[in-house]
Parts: sequence; C-alpha cells; structure tokens
Amino acid sequence: MILAGDIGGTHARLGLFEVGTGKPVLVRERSYQSSKFPGLEAVLRAFVEEFRPVTSGAAFGLAGPVQNGRVRTPNLPWEVDAQELASVLGLSSVTLINDLEALAYGIPLLTPSDFVVLNPGVETPGNRAVLAAGTGLGVAGLVWDGKSHRPLATEGGHSDFAPRNTLECELMLHLAKRFGRVSNERILSGPGLTNVYDFLRDTGRGEESDWLTRRFQEEDRAKVISLCGLDGTSPLCSQALDIFASVYGAVAGNVALLFLAIGGVYLGGGIAPKLLARLQSPHLFRAAFLDKGRLRPGLEQMPVRVILDERVGMRGAARVAAEGAPQ
Repeated sequence: MILAGDIGGTHARLGLFEVGTGKPVLVRERSYQSSKFPGLEAVLRAFVEEFRPVTSGAAFGLAGPVQNGRVRTPNLPWEVDAQELASVLGLSSVTLINDLEALAYGIPLLTPSDFVVLNPGVETPGNRAVLAAGTGLGVAGLVWDGKSHRPLATEGGHSDFAPRNTLECELMLHLAKRFGRVSNERILSGPGLTNVYDFLRDTGRGEESDWLTRRFQEEDRAKVISLCGLDGTSPLCSQALDIFASVYGAVAGNVALLFLAIGGVYLGGGIAPKLLARLQSPHLFRAAFLDKGRLRPGLEQMPVRVILDERVGMRGAARVAAEGAPQ
C-alpha cells in the first residue's frame, strides 16, 4: 500500500493505493480544506489517526517549487519538509514533486472518457504541455525522449501577463496599481477571475446588481461569478468569463509554443471543467490559442484537451511512489 497526495491551495487530497503489475488502484481517499491546517504534517496526522495506514511509500504533489526535499507553498503559509513528513508516516523517506509534475505523471493513467477535446489537432508523438488554473496557475511540460514522456516541472504560471488588445492593456494597468507586477496567475485562477470582474465593475463597464452584491457577501465570489456568467443572469460576470477564457487560450498557445507541444496540450485544475461551456465557445479559448500569426498552422495541429478527472494529480503522485522517485 502506498500513500499519495495532491496538495493545493484549496484542497489537500490524500489517497491510499494498492500497487501491483498494473496501474495503482485507489482504495481509500480523503479531502481536507488546506487553509484549516497549519501545515501538511497536520493533514497527514489527521489522515493517519483516521485510517491507521500501513504504507511502504509515499509521494505528494505540491503547488510550488520543490528544492532539496522542501517546498514553500506560494498560496499557503506552509513550509513542507520531506523528512518531517516521513517521520509522521514512519517511513525512511517520502517524495515531493511539483503538483503540475504530478498531474503530468497522471495523464497516461487516464482513458479517453476522462477528456473533453477543445481542439482536435492531429495525434503526433512529441512534447506535451500542461496548464491548470485553480487556486493558482500551474504549468508543466512532458518532454518526449523518443520512447516516453518525461514530466518537467516549471513555475510558468508566474510568468508575465502579456496583453493583446486595448481592453487587456487596461486590465493590466488596473491590476498593476494593486499588485505591482502582473503575472498570468493574477488572471487565470479563482482569485484571478474575481480580479477580472472587479476591473470590469470598477472601470464602469457595467453595474453590480444588489442581488449579486448580497450573493458575494454570502458565497465564494469566484464561484458566484462563474455560475452567474454561465447562466447569463449577470452581464458583468459573463464579460469576466469571456476575458478569462480568451486569456486562458492565449496563454495556453504561448505555452504550447514554448514546449513545441505537438503531442498535445492538457488543461487540468478545478476551473476548466466547470467553465467547459465557455471554453468550448469557438471565438474565445480556441480563437486565442490559434492566434499566433505565422505559427497558426502548427497550433491547429496540436490537440487540446480538458482533463475531467479531479484525481489525476493524486494518481500521478501514486505512480511516482510506486515506480520510485523521478531521476
């Protein structure tokens, strides 16, 4: 039995997996609200206290750069140390990897029913790219070595936002007044969606209805914006989703060019499946993804898929724990 986890800014998902000759099989899982714990050690203690697992190995994907077995998470006040986690679990060691790297390891474990296609492209052996908007924005690559894909962690979600038109230039300047530097994560994330909405409202591109203000006071703002934008009850929310989907496509296209992702581009994270109807709109995500001038024909050949399985990161971490730490 191995323990694997997908640890994000909102949820810490832990699962016990049986390993054999095939794929790791999930037999038990638990999801915790990350903000309610002082660190990952406390999450593991809660899990151990409940299930008393006997494990032979463990691996965890965490949002943030992993260096020498340590992670300082950018969207949580946590410092995670692999040796401290090993002590909690009674193991000699555990493996820490970036959460998008874990997601990349999990992609080969999925089936066609776990994806929705945004751009069919052409199936070609080659590099792949992964993006995941959630509490933050993650980016990873899968480098094709001629025989298999080797996941590559990055912190590309924190790269600079590059506006493409007058509206996006105004958005960048608006966010720069608040944050200074504007990264792609300031837009392509749950908090980023609220930033986009606030920009539209504060620059007079629509009025916030009283009923919407009340919902914001009682519910998660990003969730409300998503729901009211999708059902059309709020023009402001709808505009925010349009900008979000278009910027997501533009950034995905940039990442696809950086990795020369002829093997495909994958969208993970919690937001893409929820906004699927908007991402499928041909004049938003796909139009921005393809809008790369002379490189458009190459991007038209790159498949783009949304990952529906919310456990893919945990499955990828389980694969790492079962097969050994990546070299």
